[in-house]
Amino acid sequence: MEEKKLEKAVALRYDREIDEVPVVVAKGRGLIAERIREIAIESGVPLKEDRELADYLMALDLYEEIPPELYPVIAEVLAFIYQMDKKYR
Repeated sequence: MEEKKLEKAVALRYDREIDEVPVVVAKGRGLIAERIREIAIESGVPLKEDRELADYLMALDLYEEIPPELYPVIAEVLAFIYQMDKKYR
């Protein structure tokens, strides 16, 4: 029987007035991941699925800044969120 891999979710915060770079503010697997997604949806925060990026971000500590090597990928996520926000507001 194949073991089902637990789903994961990571939430980032990037506020130019507070943060120099994006910061991990929540992360978890299973029920915690589900709750992170629910809160994002309830708050109108767009979701972006990227399992490889989630794996990298899960390795970071809470409130740890995103390392420079992930900046290009995070820039793509921020651009996606900006476009979604612009489209639906």
